[in-house]
Formats: sequence, structure tokens, C-alpha cells
Amino acid sequence: MSLSNEANVHAAEGKRLSSAPADLSRSAAAVFAFDMAALSHPGTERGDNEDSCVTHREGEQCGLVAVADGVSSYDGGEVASQRATEVLVRSFKEQGPGVATMKRLVRAVQQANIEIYDTAVVVPQLRRMCTTLTALALDRGEALAAHVGDSRLYLIREGQILQLTKDHTLAAERAGLGLISKKRLPDHPDRCVLTRSVGRELIVGVDRITRELVQDDVLIVCSDGLYNALDETEFPRIVADLDASTGCRALIDAANSIGALDNVTAAMVRITQAPAKPEPAGGLANRLRRWFR
Repeated sequence: MSLSNEANVHAAEGKRLSSAPADLSRSAAAVFAFDMAALSHPGTERGDNEDSCVTHREGEQCGLVAVADGVSSYDGGEVASQRATEVLVRSFKEQGPGVATMKRLVRAVQQANIEIYDTAVVVPQLRRMCTTLTALALDRGEALAAHVGDSRLYLIREGQILQLTKDHTLAAERAGLGLISKKRLPDHPDRCVLTRSVGRELIVGVDRITRELVQDDVLIVCSDGLYNALDETEFPRIVADLDASTGCRALIDAANSIGALDNVTAAMVRITQAPAKPEPAGGLANRLRRWFR
């Protein structure tokens, strides 16, 4: 199923930017540029969309993308996800670049949590609303992420895909404790039961992730509607050499073509320029261990 103008689609796209070092004689001078976009679709079975996505570019070498998936079992899922992305960007901007990027990101997620929680307390119809929130910041060659829930962040490098986030679900927790097999996770009845979400409690635990980036890396942030419909091992082939906007659309179209029972949202970042990294010795296996450590 292809996307159309009539569909309930939220899109946010960024233009590719590049910057040149002011002094090429300085060994520390580095060029970093990226292309980013985000797109959301209701899927093939739902008329409404409780997912939300956003992009925000700050300067030439910094940017922010985020995906939120409102919990559909409670009223106000759409309100919660939309509020989460709006507050995230507002708080991130208000703190300004003088604050360390990871600190800004986590504070912004906490602020979104507080505002959603406060609204749920005073509005009876929204008293149980909550959402997932996975936010990714790009900052001069580094990826920094803050994560709550079961939306996911993936890194694709040289055709290999790695999930960087942990699912905050009852099934994933049990698998982590060895109580159930990881092979059972895709079909486990508790795979969608969240153990952590934004807005449920006044304070939320936020996972923090940091990775150095190299040229041609691709980062994908998505809701569970995408990875439940489409095998994640297909992501590298689908996005291949596509720009971020086309890649998001291709992922969502692929999920809808086989039937997306849930809302489907994807944000994508492609690193178009990055400082060269020394080549580790020892072949592909050692390179992958070093990249994904």
C-alpha cells in the first residue's frame, strides 16, 4: 500500500547540510553532515494514528529526530505521543547548545514525562494516557539517544543491522532473565505490555545510548508497528542507498504491502560525511566488535 496525500500522514524532512573546517591545517578539524527525515502512517487496519514523529535541525552539524507511540489501550494515546514530541523539541531548544547534548536530551524527555503526567492528573478523560519515546540527537559525529518504551533505534553499517535500544516490555524483561527464549518474543502475549512509559509516573527511567558514527552509517528510529510487520533484517536492503525521506517512505510502504496492523512510523538519518576513523586490524569480525561495542 503506497502513501497518498489523503492518508493521515505526518512528515518532517531535513535538508542535507555540510560544513567545511575553518582551518584545514588543524588535524582535529572534521566534516560532519547528515540527511534526516521522519514519516508516520496509520497502517492498513487503523483509521487513526497514535504515533508521532519529529525532526529538528540545530546548526550545521547537530540535529534531533524522535518517535513516540501512544499506548492505545488507554484513552489519550494520540494526545500523549503528540505532546511528547512537541515538549521534547521545545525543551531541547530552550536549554540551548551550552548544555551537554545528552543532558539536554534526557532533561527534554523528563520534561515531556512531567507535562504528560500533569495533564493526565487534571483531565479525567486522559488520566491513564502514556507513550513510548525514543529520541536521537546527532552532534558532530556522535549519536546520542534517550529511550523509554518499545520503539526502537537501529544502526545499519556495511549492510549489518544492530538494535541499540532495549524493549521495555514484560516479555523482553523475562527474556533478559532467561525465563523465556528470545525466539518466543515476536509472538509472546506480553510482547506489547510496557514496563516503562512516558507519562505513567512522575519520574521515568531513561536509557542513554552513545555511539560514534562513520560515513554511510544509517540510523533508524521506529515504532513497533514497523518492526512487528517487517523483519528488521530487511531494513538494510530496503533503505540501501536511499536518502532519508525516500528511505522512510520505502520502509512504511514495505510494511503496508504485507499488512501493517498497527500505526507505522519511521525516522531515518543517513551520515553523508564523517571524519575518517583508523581501520581496525583483524578483519570484519573485529571491526564489527569495535563498531558495535
